[in-house]
Amino acid sequence: MDRGRVAGLMGRARRDLGELVAMRSVADPARFPVEECLRAAQWTADAFTEAGVPCKLYETPDGSQAVVGHRPGPEGAPTVLLYAHYDVQPPGEGWSSSPWRLADREGRWFGRGAADCKGNIVMHLTALRAVAEPAVGVKVVVEGSEEQGTDGLEQFLERHPDVFEADAIIIGDTGNLAVGVPTFTTCLRGQVNVLVTVTTMAGALHSGMYGGAAPDALAALIHMLGTLRDASGNTTVRGLPCDQRWDGAQYPVEQFRRDAGILDGVDVTGTGTIADMLWARPALTVLGLDCPPAAGSVAAVQPGARARLNLRIPPGMDPEEAYDALTAHLADVTPWHVRVEIELESLGRPFLARTGGPAYTAMTAALSEAYGRKVVTQGQGGSIPLCGAFQRHFPDAEIMLMGVEEPRALIHAADESVEPSEIEHLALAEAIFLERYR
Repeated sequence: MDRGRVAGLMGRARRDLGELVAMRSVADPARFPVEECLRAAQWTADAFTEAGVPCKLYETPDGSQAVVGHRPGPEGAPTVLLYAHYDVQPPGEGWSSSPWRLADREGRWFGRGAADCKGNIVMHLTALRAVAEPAVGVKVVVEGSEEQGTDGLEQFLERHPDVFEADAIIIGDTGNLAVGVPTFTTCLRGQVNVLVTVTTMAGALHSGMYGGAAPDALAALIHMLGTLRDASGNTTVRGLPCDQRWDGAQYPVEQFRRDAGILDGVDVTGTGTIADMLWARPALTVLGLDCPPAAGSVAAVQPGARARLNLRIPPGMDPEEAYDALTAHLADVTPWHVRVEIELESLGRPFLARTGGPAYTAMTAALSEAYGRKVVTQGQGGSIPLCGAFQRHFPDAEIMLMGVEEPRALIHAADESVEPSEIEHLALAEAIFLERYR
C-alpha cells in the first residue's frame, strides 16, 4: 500500500466529513427533522457504493435506516465487515462555532459527529478508495440510531443474520489511547440503568413546623446514594467486587486529568490505577436527581425524590446479577422504612474481545506499519451492545474495535473534533489490512 495514496485522499476526506457534519442526523424525530437522518443515510449509501461496495437502505424495527452493502471477494477469501453509525448526539450548548459546520482550528476539524461517528465513516471510505482491489470480501453496515440505544440494528440482526456474517468485524466506534498511539479496545463495560423513587408523605410540609420529625424523602435518598461510594470514591455496591486490575496499557494520571478537565487540587477517585477504575471495575454514577432546584426553593420537607443511576460493569460480571446486587444494597440501606420503588430501565452486557487470531494479527501489523510504533490495548467505559450481539451470533468471528475517537475528541460534548492524522493513519492501516488479510 502506497502511503502517499492515502495522503492524497485527505482533501476528499475533509470534504466528505464537511458534508456529513452539515446533516443534523440526530435520531430523535421529536426534536430534529427525520429528513436529516434520511439524507445522511442516503449520502452514506451513495458514498460507499461509489467506493466499490454497493449499498442499499434497510429500515430497522425502530424506524431508522441502516446502510447495508456487500462486495464479494475472491473465491475462498474471508469476509470483513466494516461498521460505523451516521446518527449523532444532540449538539448541546457551549460550542465555539456552529456544530453543523466543519471548522478548522488548532489543526483539528470541529463539528458534531466529526469523531463520533462520522469521522469513522470517512475513515472506512478513505481506506476503500485507497485499495485498488481488496483481497477479501467486504460488507458495510452503518447504523442510524446507535446514540438513541433503541436496539433497531440488533433487532434487524436477529431477523437477518446473513447480512452481518463475516470472518472479521471492524467496529469503527472507539479510538486510540492518545493521538498517534495505535490502540485496540479489547473490552467494553456493560451497564445497569435504574430509576430510584423515594416517597414518605402525602405532601410537602413546612420545615419549621415539621422538620426534624417528618421523614424527609430527599434526605433519605441522599443517605442511600452516599453508601454507593466510599471516602476514596470506590464503588461499594454490596456483592460486587471492586478490586480488579487492568493488565493492558495504562492511562497516566496527568494525561487523564488533562483529558477529563479536572480542576487543580481536585483528586481523581478510587484506589486503583486510572485504567483499573475505568475499564476493570464497576462504577456507579448518579446521572440525575428529581428534587426542588435550589433557586426558588421553599422551606419545606420533601415528600418525594428520585434519582437515575448508571452502574457500569466490567467483563466477567453478569448484568442481571449486578442489578440484583444493586437493588438488594439499596433495600439494605433504606432508612426509616421509607417507600422505595426501583424501575429497571436497561441492561447491557459487557464485552471482551478474542485476540490472537489471524485477523488481529494482520491488523496489528497494519496498525504498526501505519503508525510506526507498537500497538497497545485499552478498555472502554462505554457500552456498544451490538458487539455482544455479534459475539452471540458469530462466535468464530474476530471483532476488532478501533477508530478516531481519542480523548481530545470530546465526543458527546461541545466542540467535538477529530485529529485529521487519525483518519489518515487508520485509513492507511485498514487499507493495508484489506489488501493483505487472507
